[in-house]
Amino acid sequence: MSLLHGISASNGIAIAKAYRFVEPDLSFSKKTVEDIPEELSRFQSAVSISKSELESIRDTAAKGLGADEAAIFDAHILVLLDPELLTSIEDKIKTDHVNAEHALKETSDMFITMFEQMDNEYMRERASDIRDVAKRLLSHLLNVEIVNPSMISEKVIIIAEDLTPSDTAQLNREFVKGFTTNIGGKTSHSAIMARTLEIPAVVGTKEATKLIQDGDIIIVDGFKGEVHINPTPDVIATYENEQLKYEQQKAEWTKLVDEKTTTADGHHVELAANIGTPEDLEGVISNGGEGIGLYRTEFLYMGRNQLPTEEEQYEAYKKVLQGMSGKPVVVRTLDIGGDKELPYLNLPKEMNPFLGLRAIRLCLEEQDIFRTQLRALLRASSYGNLKIMFPMIATLDEFRQAKAILEEEKQELLNNNINVATTIEVGIMVEIPSTAILADQFAKEVDFFSIGTNDLIQYTMAADRMNERVAYLYQPYNPAILRLVKMVIDASHKEGKWTGMCGEMAGDEIAIPLLLGLGLDEFSMSATSILKARTQILKLNKSDMVELANEALQMSTAEDVVQAVMARSNL
Repeated sequence: MSLLHGISASNGIAIAKAYRFVEPDLSFSKKTVEDIPEELSRFQSAVSISKSELESIRDTAAKGLGADEAAIFDAHILVLLDPELLTSIEDKIKTDHVNAEHALKETSDMFITMFEQMDNEYMRERASDIRDVAKRLLSHLLNVEIVNPSMISEKVIIIAEDLTPSDTAQLNREFVKGFTTNIGGKTSHSAIMARTLEIPAVVGTKEATKLIQDGDIIIVDGFKGEVHINPTPDVIATYENEQLKYEQQKAEWTKLVDEKTTTADGHHVELAANIGTPEDLEGVISNGGEGIGLYRTEFLYMGRNQLPTEEEQYEAYKKVLQGMSGKPVVVRTLDIGGDKELPYLNLPKEMNPFLGLRAIRLCLEEQDIFRTQLRALLRASSYGNLKIMFPMIATLDEFRQAKAILEEEKQELLNNNINVATTIEVGIMVEIPSTAILADQFAKEVDFFSIGTNDLIQYTMAADRMNERVAYLYQPYNPAILRLVKMVIDASHKEGKWTGMCGEMAGDEIAIPLLLGLGLDEFSMSATSILKARTQILKLNKSDMVELANEALQMSTAEDVVQAVMARSNL
């Protein structure tokens, strides 16, 4: 038995077999071949196996994910069987006497380059289909297996270098019981998705993929940030008992599902949930969410080969608004960039994507994409209590531009006799320090603020939140962060507006007493954190927490703040 230490990313305990989700080694050398018929036969066999595999994946996707997801694999089958592609590869094998791997690589690269340079957007998108199909063919020529998270059909724990948001979105909670990664932090998107899926996760272990083999028995302790590899029967028995205790604790929390979130001295705050897809609604409702404080719409755009249509988006937004039965739903417009990429957009690589063309900056440049989303949102608005939020706002001019585009689309719909809600609050995420500092000016024009602490902390502390080596600088309790939060809350209240928080800090048991004392109106978190947070808030006095927060603002270090919270709030 061996033990790995990492960063606790999602609470809970998982015990299962390891499933290594690691990119395969598809390297090869160019070779001269003498037996051309044998080489052609080897290539044709790879095509046949790939076809059967894609058909199986398509059928599985259709059952589990729906026709839209399955259509991606229909497109891959069409590419795979394209006579022009196949004939070109076979001709190169015959003419140049080269191995199938080299012929495939040269030919597919030529087609990919050709499609990427086309003016037609639909044709440019086909380049990614060719790339995926070529990768699959090459894996079969080399007898190397490609992992596919959506095809997992037994209980496992994922072991990976990292998981992209689209990888994590494909995980089936029925079979994937937890995961651990080499890199990442508590606020990396894979960690956030783990909390949404309610699966335990430990990230930033550095050596998980090096030390863990397929089939090893693994325990992921999401509370302590530990990963046990091939534990003894006694250790397994101990953790099975801990699993049971945690389930009993969650059962106690469920008694508060229908309760309002009110402090011991009668002050009400709103506990809302962060979601990524309409399928997350069940978790929000079963955990007593009083609203949705962050709908991350980018997941509508991920795990596919082209942009979602206006109609697809409209149906998704409508489903969420109807499902929340009049409770507030804050929808964040497309927030792509940083570690969230859309390969089919073919955006240029950036030296520092977290500080580059992302979120509202991308939407203002690619207005067709932005306007399509805004139309879908406006059309859906009459089905519930919609609030629209623009991400990554750095200047008042950006907000004004975004709001002007929203108003243009709203007027166009009204001119065409399409129903739009009469009142839609429009706000911004506060995740850039300069925006927090200028909150008094923003508060005159926005309807609300939602503080995105995941980015606000990394930008304030100049520390990449995805980098486990500087994870110690992710300090939500640092007095500098608390002062920025107070500036934003005070500015909104002065103008009669409200402030929420949709970063992970909102569900942090150390941060909750401080945020309550600072005057936060809405706490939005992973749905699974709501009942625990409600239990905590019911025991706190708002007046005491105001005193605590004021003391914390004058402290020097995050450690001092933590000690004060522990002493004053019965943690």
